[in-house]
Amino acid sequence: MKKFELTTDMVTMSGTFYPRGYAFIMFPNEAQAERVASDVSNISPLGNNDMTTMTTMFLNAATVLKEVGKVDGDSDAVMPSVGTEGATVRKYVDLARQGHCALMIKVNSDEEAAQVMQFARKASFSYGQRYHLLAIEDLE
Repeated sequence: MKKFELTTDMVTMSGTFYPRGYAFIMFPNEAQAERVASDVSNISPLGNNDMTTMTTMFLNAATVLKEVGKVDGDSDAVMPSVGTEGATVRKYVDLARQGHCALMIKVNSDEEAAQVMQFARKASFSYGQRYHLLAIEDLE
């Protein structure tokens, strides 16, 4: 698993979290996230004969709050409403405040996303989104 590092290509021009090409899936606890990360590491990206794994990053609750939600400590500062992506980030923040953690997984196709979600469903994920170029897809 790769260490999470927020980069400029993971945010919109206004600074809102929007990691195009990734699924962002939250879990009630680290054990569930780790199990899914382990399962996902065994998926060979479609069309790739070697066993190169998908890029997976783990974010604990504090990282979700600080890096994704731009929340400092226990601050109750109201984040600006920036449409769908802003509402999505607020949902991440609400869950992180309850102790939920997240996996951010690079998915290159609908098939890869479906494989990832099979594992996430088994682990009882709490919330998930897939970021496309111009849309956010609810993962169920």
